[in-house]
Amino acid sequence: MKWVDVQQNSPEWEELRIGKATASSFGKFMANYGKSFGEPAQRYALQIALEIVTGRKAEYSFKNDDMERGHEQEPIARMLYEEQRFVDITNGGFFDCGDYGDSPDGLVEDCGVIEVKSVIASTHEATIRRGAADPSYKWQIVGHLDCTGRKWVDFVSYCSDYPEWQQLVVYRTHRHEVKDELAQLAERRAEFLELVKAKVIQINERSAA
Repeated sequence: MKWVDVQQNSPEWEELRIGKATASSFGKFMANYGKSFGEPAQRYALQIALEIVTGRKAEYSFKNDDMERGHEQEPIARMLYEEQRFVDITNGGFFDCGDYGDSPDGLVEDCGVIEVKSVIASTHEATIRRGAADPSYKWQIVGHLDCTGRKWVDFVSYCSDYPEWQQLVVYRTHRHEVKDELAQLAERRAEFLELVKAKVIQINERSAA
């Protein structure tokens, strides 16, 4: 594993991610664990395979108003986290693990990372009532621990519609709490990367025919 001090969404960051499975998408191949890969995993494998063959980032990207708002409000959430926790957040950069990698939203001291989600009120309320991180980000959180080697991840949910004292909620996941999930991720990811290699071979064979 190699850490690269690069800003998220910069051209350099995009270049580093080409042809690699990244933690934000680990959930695509962790779905149906123990069974054959579903359509989301198959599409993701094809995307990565095409990036490997062409050396270019896949053109497809999806953005909506909620995602744009989240990017805009993330700095506010980071600032509130720093103020409440009396810590400094440093650049998450990119953890390059060869065929896969990870870009946490920030590094905290020498043992933690954060994953920040700026969300709508109903999503924030559900997280508060649950008293835990949003399960839809489970494999991204496990991926942070796996790729960075750090001890814990703070899942940060932020919603500006709430009163100040409840705009930010934080739920921590420690490495020792997800030992089984870390093993499952390593096993399933290895199988997924073999799927990617198979698709690369298929694409290249067509050009040689």
